[in-house]
Amino acid sequence: MADIGITFTLQVQFNIIKKVKNFVRITLREIKELIVKIKPSKIRGGKTMNQPKILVVDDDKEIVGAIKKRLEMEDYEIITAYNGLEAMDVLMEQDVQLLIIDVMMPKMDGLSATMKIRESKNIPIIILSAKTEESDKILGLSMGADDYVSKPFRPDELVARVKSQLRRYMQFGGMNAPKSNKEQIINGGLILDMKGKRMLVDGEAVKLTATEYKIVSLLMKNLGRVFSADEIYERVWNEEAYATENTVMVHIRRIREKIEIDAKNPRYLKVVWGSGYKIEKICDHCYDLVRNVWDQYDL
Repeated sequence: MADIGITFTLQVQFNIIKKVKNFVRITLREIKELIVKIKPSKIRGGKTMNQPKILVVDDDKEIVGAIKKRLEMEDYEIITAYNGLEAMDVLMEQDVQLLIIDVMMPKMDGLSATMKIRESKNIPIIILSAKTEESDKILGLSMGADDYVSKPFRPDELVARVKSQLRRYMQFGGMNAPKSNKEQIINGGLILDMKGKRMLVDGEAVKLTATEYKIVSLLMKNLGRVFSADEIYERVWNEEAYATENTVMVHIRRIREKIEIDAKNPRYLKVVWGSGYKIEKICDHCYDLVRNVWDQYDL
């Protein structure tokens, strides 16, 4: 259909500068062109509402610049840093929804930074590394990363992984989390039902004692964080800790027997020798890879 002769009369009131009413006559084609040109990212100073903020950390400024440019094409807000210490400072000052971090950097490497960040934050972490051995990937994931991307990488693959991690984070307890999920913490096959005060493993309810539930609740609310036996005792029993290691250890063993398929090779409830206990934060789409490699190398 020809656009000629097909017009719409739009009465647009211009009352911003001269406060004079003007009437603009435009064609259907011009309306379509305007719709294409006007993007949500141009609203409110170039930022969309609830726009995810991503921190990119690498000592190679060219790589940082390339990643920043590509992710900005997806309308993400990008912050940059060039070592682990700078990343820690940014995370203390700004609300970041996802971290992309290199491993080998000066001052503080990416793995050390990941461990420190996991003590207080549950944001998705994607590790970038030139190390491509499976053992390196296992190490990165075990330190608390959610995904591992080897260099050189394809920009579109990185974008896809970023979108996947943000979608999971925003749905299950991150920004814009649905209200109904605030009463649950989901980690792999574990679901802590805080309203019902129960634990589900792979969809089936597990019978926990009141004390066991308190321990699981503490660890699930702080995924990846290591708690000493004394700290667990003081928080759960509300008493000053004194010679508590055996008491806590017995409860941990019983919990592990209830939630793990193989209590001797636990997926979730881990002992960090010399430090304490934690529930591992599970990266579902990476777990099969990790388990296969563990089996292959008898780790």
